[in-house]
Amino acid sequence: MASAAHAQRPAHVPADRVVDLDIYAPPSMDEGYHEAWAKVQAANPPLVWTPRNEGHWVALGGDILAEVQSGWEQFSSRVIVLPKSIGELHGLIPTTIDPPEHRPYRKLLNDNLKPSAVRGLQGQVREVARDLIARFRDRGHCDFTEEYARIFPIRIFLAMVGLPESDADNIRLWAESMTRPEPEIPFDEARQAFFDYLDPIIRARRDEPGEDMLSAMLSADMGGRSLDHDEALALCTQVLIAGVDTVVNFLGFVMLALARKPSVRARLRDNPSGMLAATNELFRRFGLVTIAREVREDVVFHGMELKQGDMIAIPTVVHGLDPQANPDPLSLDFARSRPRHSTFGSGPHMCPGQELARSEVAITLEEWLSAIPDFEVAPESDLTCKPGIVGKITRLCLQWSTS
Repeated sequence: MASAAHAQRPAHVPADRVVDLDIYAPPSMDEGYHEAWAKVQAANPPLVWTPRNEGHWVALGGDILAEVQSGWEQFSSRVIVLPKSIGELHGLIPTTIDPPEHRPYRKLLNDNLKPSAVRGLQGQVREVARDLIARFRDRGHCDFTEEYARIFPIRIFLAMVGLPESDADNIRLWAESMTRPEPEIPFDEARQAFFDYLDPIIRARRDEPGEDMLSAMLSADMGGRSLDHDEALALCTQVLIAGVDTVVNFLGFVMLALARKPSVRARLRDNPSGMLAATNELFRRFGLVTIAREVREDVVFHGMELKQGDMIAIPTVVHGLDPQANPDPLSLDFARSRPRHSTFGSGPHMCPGQELARSEVAITLEEWLSAIPDFEVAPESDLTCKPGIVGKITRLCLQWSTS
């Protein structure tokens, strides 16, 4: 997913809306991923065009971003990855299918990730969190990225889909190769690696279904039929990518903020019963996914002439950081009334795993702050932000007193 060569400005794009912006590596990322996006947003109009990644629009205003994200009648999800030549290869479901065709596939995900199902997992989630924290609590330091964040959500998710933890490294490699510039494996090869891995698993689960999420989706009734094999490969691949990347990296940003802000940490620690509610402010502040939409037909949108086939990037981070939507957006305010954000998306493609993500984050914070109430960033950290579809800190290490 390497950045493509610069595109020429199309005639319908005003010169004053052109910004040299790589959405996977915004300028000033050395100051922080979210701080970099806040600077880009403050310095530019709410809808701009960049020649990077084959040329595309970028929604920088929170309301505009939400409108593009939700407005499937005007903005298709057929291609959600930029550059478009790479996005055309994506083809996973239901993320690249629009309503009404996507609804049966989306229902499969909703049925397996609904709040009642997630509540049934909370004991298991808490047990995993406690087990991981106990391994390093008495040591006084840890590599949070490697020893907690990269293990915790993946361990839970692989159990849900009935796959062995020993497969986690390969799954993570393939997922990151489909979500980062300069991947270890080309995008199309990583996608094929997922398909090759899942092919025998899907065939076996059809013959002998288990109690796992993949078996449930494969055996579900979709209006008188079940998923065919190609649909199953595309859907299960999307499920695995979503399950192994976003929460991992979100936790890194959250724990970095808490390590730097004792007062914020104390507010969370002193109000454990409000932890789940507090996660909404955390998700507002630390959005991290950048995807795209394709313009269905020529239209004038917020004063700009858009042409059929134009691409619009929607960096979800900018909605939560828009001061028009959330005053003083870089501050964490757990008393904020109805924080507005698009971290989980909006409209028909809103993230079906959001309840699981909220639960994982809330339980992590409850268990961590109970066992390790005060901590700070350790000097061996590498806080460089890595570019990609999902924002990422390279390595966060933490330390604390054991006396």
